[in-house]
Amino acid sequence: MRRPVRPMLGCLLALLVTACGSPAPPSATSTPATLASASTPLSTIEPTPTDSAPVPSRLTLANAATCPVTKPLGLGKPGADRPFATSDLAFGNADLWVVPIEMDGILRAGSRSVQSDGSISTKFGWWRITPGTLTITGRRLDASESPVAATIPDGYGDSGFQSSGVDFPTEGCWELTGTVGGSSLTFVVFVIRT
Repeated sequence: MRRPVRPMLGCLLALLVTACGSPAPPSATSTPATLASASTPLSTIEPTPTDSAPVPSRLTLANAATCPVTKPLGLGKPGADRPFATSDLAFGNADLWVVPIEMDGILRAGSRSVQSDGSISTKFGWWRITPGTLTITGRRLDASESPVAATIPDGYGDSGFQSSGVDFPTEGCWELTGTVGGSSLTFVVFVIRT
């Protein structure tokens, strides 16, 4: 014997209406903060500051005009006096070369280079023609400031390529000197956040 379909449909429909009805009011265990935040207009919410928020530059590119920046010498084909691959951004002497030196001598630091304390980190590649351990020093020329901090990793041998990291405490006109085996190379770069 078959059962009538209508009564079962009515029961299912009643269950759906009950389950899909309006939400229950907040319970007595809801916290006031939760209820208040749900009713706070978006226009009154203040953004939370973050460590990665960019800090506006106090210097402009016009300040670079007073900095005696070093321009790259560039390189032709590798040879006895140019021992490594061609680079238009290279600067050096008979003992030591560095790259990159920007065409206009300005190091423009994007947000990825600016650290949470405001210092600016960049990398320089060096080519040691004279064997020895590389050291890097740096001082700001246009203001009194702490010296640069340099990171020179091990594992590159006594000559040839050497990577390095340089942390400038601030923007400004900076003189860097790389020294290896009693020889040195000095250059000047204007550092600015962009």
